[in-house]
Amino acid sequence: MKHRISRRAFLNGCTLLAAAAAVGSLTSCGGKEAKDSGLAQLVVGSDTYPPYIYLNNDGVPTGIDVEIATEAFRRMGYAARFETIDWEQKTNLVESGAIDCIWGCFSMDGREEVYRWAGPYMVSRQVVAVDADSSIRSLSDLAGKTIAVQSTGKPEEIFLSGSDPRIPQTVEVLSIENRSVQYAMLACGYVDGIAAHETGILQYMKDNAVDFRILEEPLLVTGLGIAFARNDTRGLDSQLTDTLAQMRADGTLERIIGRYLENAAQYLEVDTIGA
Repeated sequence: MKHRISRRAFLNGCTLLAAAAAVGSLTSCGGKEAKDSGLAQLVVGSDTYPPYIYLNNDGVPTGIDVEIATEAFRRMGYAARFETIDWEQKTNLVESGAIDCIWGCFSMDGREEVYRWAGPYMVSRQVVAVDADSSIRSLSDLAGKTIAVQSTGKPEEIFLSGSDPRIPQTVEVLSIENRSVQYAMLACGYVDGIAAHETGILQYMKDNAVDFRILEEPLLVTGLGIAFARNDTRGLDSQLTDTLAQMRADGTLERIIGRYLENAAQYLEVDTIGA
């Protein structure tokens, strides 16, 4: 049986839980600061994904990617302004010029020819998480189970393509636009598992005192990058790649990541991707 997909989930009370977990919006956040800096603005399109980008208690965008973007673009002579986007429309938005780049825990794998890329600047593991008491111990145990993924994300592509021999063909896949909803679906027992970036799952568990169990076998180990439109000829992608390399060499990246994640150095081992 091929993977099946449902783009609308009947969440009942879980919808409220997900909404509470995703309170706030990043739309136009950082605009005043960018304007006051006197630097030319670059609009960064993203969505909420702690610990990479989210609103702090003062309603200000923060997180790993926010700090890295702010410092990197400052070194390049720009000010970053963060805009919440419909993640499913990210390609259209960057190609139309509505945003300058896509930045928010964005996997480069398989998308190398779709955008101009800066990076990779971090390593990320795409993983499957289940309830702590679940009998699912490996990817092969997902046969006949239901798993939630974010629509247009890398896990969705992996599960729906049927190209990974480790994944049974009888998995039912629910594609969800709001990634916060997939966490709530697992917490409420609507699905047997979720697939996402490991750091995002760990952050959700920490913030919401939820006990999920992450399968040891990763779906994918990938590099995170910043995507610019293929028709963008400003050279920002190569300039940003060079700037990120400088920030890695001078310890800035490790210091920023270390404020959010333990063992920050392991996330900078981008040269080992695919090894």
